[in-house]
Amino acid sequence: MRRREFIAVIAGFASTWPLVASAQEGGRTYRLGFLLPVSRTAPAIMAFFDELRANGFAEGQNLAVISGGFEVRNEQVPQAVANLVAGKPDVILSGGDFSTRALEQASKTIPIIVITEDVVAAGFAASLAQPGGNVTGVSLMSADLDGKRQDVLIEAVPQAQRIAVLVDSNVATLQHLKALEDSAKGRGKELLIIRVANRTDLEPAIKNASAQGAHALNVLASPMLFLNRQTIIERAVELKLPAIFQWPEMAEDGGLLGYGPSFIDVFRQRASTVAKIFRGAKPGDLPVEQPSTFKLAVNLKTAKAMNYTIPASLLLRADKIIE
Repeated sequence: MRRREFIAVIAGFASTWPLVASAQEGGRTYRLGFLLPVSRTAPAIMAFFDELRANGFAEGQNLAVISGGFEVRNEQVPQAVANLVAGKPDVILSGGDFSTRALEQASKTIPIIVITEDVVAAGFAASLAQPGGNVTGVSLMSADLDGKRQDVLIEAVPQAQRIAVLVDSNVATLQHLKALEDSAKGRGKELLIIRVANRTDLEPAIKNASAQGAHALNVLASPMLFLNRQTIIERAVELKLPAIFQWPEMAEDGGLLGYGPSFIDVFRQRASTVAKIFRGAKPGDLPVEQPSTFKLAVNLKTAKAMNYTIPASLLLRADKIIE
């Protein structure tokens, strides 16, 4: 290669060096915080770290995790937020409106990657396309999905005239509940709204629903209800109350039915967003994502324990059947 050509090639490579450096600074350790109700060893968290590793960010190499952000209950959120902000993270992964609101009030500059029921309605983003602030992530549009779960439950338990709706009073809106009531009424069903504020309310609430003649249970989207899913599942099975849950993975935990996006897939989505932030993107410029794939899971072991037969039409539509 001639000297002039060699210099031209080197100059071409040199022009790209700033771009590579800005994408991922060599020698830098990125600090990541979590404010989640799930455990550090949950499958979704493992999938999150796998996806982050595939994007070039590995714990123990160029990634450090701030401690104290997993299995955080609502009453622990204020202290957890203070600890996270003091740890000066580059990004915080948050779950649900309650935790995200506390983080947003504590910092207007730290990027927050959220998973929430409706990020725009909650006021965290100006729009899905242009969030505009320090919050972006995945919006589940749970108001629509809760209605679809109600339809699946009616198909699963067609004889049920009264359906209980288990509601986290920290997140549910009157408009959302009214829409569910109107939809049920249109199909000749009556809804029994059961509100709970914390985990100690759950068992009495479910027993009360059964005592009031509910024949099925729709467990609405909520981090608190997800965190306490085993209690809900056990009481529903004990009372022979067919129930549907927010995530298909909850059927694998023993729930009768689960419908929605994959919990694991949503965390993979968020890992990709975190990688973009680490590489220099601004959260306000990153569009809020929405799930595009929804799955129905049916647990026949649970159905057998309840002495309940799932309609064949629903089994044919199921994406996963647990036997």
